[in-house]
Amino acid sequence: MKQKLNIGLFGFGVVGQGLYDVLKTSPAFDSEISKICVKNKKERSLPESYFCYNPDEILNDPNINTVVELIDNADEAYRIVKKALQSGKHVVSANKKMLAENMAEMIQLQKENNVSLLYEASACGSIPVIRSLEEYYDNDLLLSVTGILNGSSNYILSKIFDHDQSYDTALKDAQKLGFAESDPTFDVEGYDSLYKLIILTLHSFGSIIKPDDVLTYGISNISDFDIQYAREKGYKIKLVGQVERLEGINITLFVLPRFVRKDKYIYSVEDEFNGVVIKGKAYDKQFMFGKGAGAHPTGSAVLSDITALAHNYAYEYKKMKYAEDFNYSKEHQVELYLRYSDASVLDKFNFESITEEYKGPEYSYKIGFIKLAELLEIKDQLRSLDIFMGITGKSLNY
Repeated sequence: MKQKLNIGLFGFGVVGQGLYDVLKTSPAFDSEISKICVKNKKERSLPESYFCYNPDEILNDPNINTVVELIDNADEAYRIVKKALQSGKHVVSANKKMLAENMAEMIQLQKENNVSLLYEASACGSIPVIRSLEEYYDNDLLLSVTGILNGSSNYILSKIFDHDQSYDTALKDAQKLGFAESDPTFDVEGYDSLYKLIILTLHSFGSIIKPDDVLTYGISNISDFDIQYAREKGYKIKLVGQVERLEGINITLFVLPRFVRKDKYIYSVEDEFNGVVIKGKAYDKQFMFGKGAGAHPTGSAVLSDITALAHNYAYEYKKMKYAEDFNYSKEHQVELYLRYSDASVLDKFNFESITEEYKGPEYSYKIGFIKLAELLEIKDQLRSLDIFMGITGKSLNY
C-alpha cells in the first residue's frame, strides 16, 4: 500500500533545488517537504518559513517520517543519517563517500530499526544502476561491472580528445560550468569514482570492501605525451572503475585511467555523461548510459527513491544472504602503461613481464603486466611521482 511521506530535507544546494524542481512536475508524487535544514541564512527561492538551521528540528519531529540527505560533508551526513535511522525514519541519501565508508553499519541500522535507506543518486546520477543490479542481475551470472562513473573527469578528457584542449584549459572550463569544484581533487584523482564503485560492488557481488584497500589513480598527471601516444594508437583515455569476477569465488576492483578502443561502449561516452557496462555469462554485455551529474538528473534519481519509499521499497541485499562470500583478490595482473622521465622510478614497479618499451629524450614509457598488489604497496606515493599510468584493458586472472 502506498504511504504518504512527510519529508525533512537536508541541503538546498544544486541537487536539493533540483529535487524541489522535479517534485513540482511529478504527477505521481503524493508527499510533501515539511522542512529544509541548511547551514546559513541567505536569500533563497523559497519562503524563509521552509527553512531551519538546527538538524534536530527535523530529526526530533515525530511528524516527519522521511529524511532526504543532500549535503556535501560526509561526516555530518553520517551523523544525520544515523540518527534518522535510529529514530525510525526512512532515509534517501546521495552521499557516496559517507555510504562507502559506513556501509556495514548502515545496513545494520536498517535492520535494527525496520526502516529503509535508499541511495540510487549516489552512484551514477540519473542511471538506475543500483536497483538494476539489486533486482535483475544475479550473482552466478554476473561477471563484471565497468564504467565511467565521474562526469567531471570525463568532461575534461572529452575536451582533451575531442576538442584538442589542454588539461588545464579543460579543467578550468569544467569549473566554470560547475562540473568541477574549485578544488577538483575529489573528481580528478578518482575518489568520487572509488566511492561509487564500492557501492556498486556491494550490489553486484554482495561484498563490502574498504575504500582504502582499493587501488585508485586519477588523471591529474596526464601529459601531452600520453595524449599523443593514445591518439597514435587510436585510443581515448577514460577514467574507469571496474569490479570483476575472477576464477572461483574471487573478485577484484580498481579505479584507473584506461586506454579505450573505438569498439568499446565507453569510448563514445562524452562530456559529463556516465556509462556502465554490465557483463554476464548468459547475456554478454548490457550498457547503461545517462547524465551522471547536474541538478535535475540527480534530483530525478532522488525522486525515484522517494517514490519507491512511498511504495514500501527497501534494498534486500539478497546477494549478501545467498551468494558465496567472495574474496577480494589483489593478485590480479593488469597490463599497465607507465610513462616516466626519470628511469630511477622504475625501481618502484615490479613488472611481471614487458610488452612494449620506449625511451625518449624527455619521456619514456613501459607497458607490461603487473599485479595490483604491487601497485597497492606504493599507492600512497603514486600521485607525487612524475609519472602517468593507465591500463590497456588486457589482464591475467588468478
